Amino acid sequence: MKPVHLCGRGLACALGLDVESALASLRLGGVTPSACVLPGALGGRFPYYAIPAAQHGWDERARQLVQLVAAAAGAAQARNGALFIATASFDIGAVEQGEAQMDYGKFAAKVAAWLQWEGPVYTISTACTSCLNALLSAHALLSAGEEEEALVLGVELDNRLTLGGFAALQLLSPQGSRPFAAQRDGLVLGEAVAALRLSTRAGAPWRVTGGANVVDGSLPTGASVPAVAEMYRRALATSGVTADAIDLIKVQAAGSPGNDAAEAQGLREAFRSVPPLVSLKAAIGHTMGAAGAAEIALLTACLEQNVWPQYPEAADPALGIGLAARMPEQVRRVMATILGFGGSHATVVLERT
Repeated sequence: MKPVHLCGRGLACALGLDVESALASLRLGGVTPSACVLPGALGGRFPYYAIPAAQHGWDERARQLVQLVAAAAGAAQARNGALFIATASFDIGAVEQGEAQMDYGKFAAKVAAWLQWEGPVYTISTACTSCLNALLSAHALLSAGEEEEALVLGVELDNRLTLGGFAALQLLSPQGSRPFAAQRDGLVLGEAVAALRLSTRAGAPWRVTGGANVVDGSLPTGASVPAVAEMYRRALATSGVTADAIDLIKVQAAGSPGNDAAEAQGLREAFRSVPPLVSLKAAIGHTMGAAGAAEIALLTACLEQNVWPQYPEAADPALGIGLAARMPEQVRRVMATILGFGGSHATVVLERT
């Protein structure tokens, strides 16, 4: 099996239109989310982490952001390799503006055309875990020697359907994201377009060593404690490392009362001593299908440049674990986790080279 390296990254999120801007914003304490007002029976005012980009029509805005982050990740060097497009909402924002809805294949073809992509194109949509499952698929393809380069592209942009759906399920917080906090009352959604470039060529600062996706449909809108624990065990096994070799875990910790509690219990069952934990949801929101790539791009940059997120409230003592107030002194191996709808639980293991 060939080693797979993380060779490039691009990110546009509420913190900024590139990784450096995002780090600069995070150093200053982050940004205040904008407000989204939902009319009618769902009526309410909810915070929302929007990308600070010009509000063209949905299609043109999407094109500009996709090209921007792909270029930052070095997509031109991977154009003959595999492109993995990960999204939960596809082009529903364009449909809401009056455009005709495309099927998945046509949407993927349009995005590939924006990038002048020449290699094979895959579309993965598993709700919130879309990008992590795309990353796991790309890792499998490259490690088997079927491709040398791949680009994982996460696209999640503003649309009322997603916001309305989460509001109808009473999962949105009217106050703000408070991961693992005692007074947490829901999650905050956000936009992100993110890209991760993978390669079998050495020389990159990070290597993807493995991961796992575990599906437990018994709780289709929430996390399952046994599935969380099993996800971590399988990911450690595929990566060939023991639990005590993990230096940091980027958790989901979106601020949902039940999900945060289930995630905390799953962590305690999988690890005899839970490693330091970090969450990025309070900085950029939950970016759905793009979350895996967006948070890995931001996290790896934070670790390289000594930037750490600030949390609005202390952890809930009832959870038995909390988020690290500062960066651990030495971080070599990291797990990055996303828990999503449909009972999907996914994590990947990254090793700093």
